[in-house]
Amino acid sequence: MAEGNVFARSESSVLETNTLIRNTYTLLSMTLLFSGAMAGLAISNPGLGNFGFIGFLLGFIGLYFLVYMTRNSAFGIVSVFMLTGFLGLSLGPMLLNTLAMQGGGQIVMLAMAMTGTIFLGLSAYVLTTKKDFSFLSGFMMAGIILAVVGGLVAIIFQVEILSLAISGLVALLMCGMILWETSDLVNGHETNYIMATVGLYMAIFNLFVSLIRLLTAFND
Repeated sequence: MAEGNVFARSESSVLETNTLIRNTYTLLSMTLLFSGAMAGLAISNPGLGNFGFIGFLLGFIGLYFLVYMTRNSAFGIVSVFMLTGFLGLSLGPMLLNTLAMQGGGQIVMLAMAMTGTIFLGLSAYVLTTKKDFSFLSGFMMAGIILAVVGGLVAIIFQVEILSLAISGLVALLMCGMILWETSDLVNGHETNYIMATVGLYMAIFNLFVSLIRLLTAFND
């Protein structure tokens, strides 16, 4: 009888995990499409995504807090689209500048292809092997703090080489973030698909931005 109960709980856990993964990737796909549409809107309407550094920071923090507070309600889905739409709009100015360069269209397409390939490859690896990458959490937090501090120094003092180094660091960190977030889904450490979606979206968003910056520098 005990063995039957253990088997039933195990089967139920697997079903819950599969549902969580399916819901997460469904919502992630929808938010990526919506974010892309908002980026296209910002490109066709120059100035729409010019929030400025302070405006972007306040908007992001406010919307992320809204997602966190509503993560267990139906409005949480609406707040996720608000956050990802805002981030999509913020891409407009950078994409406009990139597209205006010689070969800018190729840079954007290559960055998109690289981002998609990296995400699918890393996600498939974790989903197949079911390895637990939670041990990366400490390294990730230390790396993110280093990237934020380094990025602020690069902005304040206009140090281009430091900015590129930070972009490379962020790209590596986001690869680790994809492994970490996906393994949390697979191994039951994350049970809220809204927060899982936001985590994976942020990794994809920052990876794409970092690759754009790196490819632009190499193109120059």
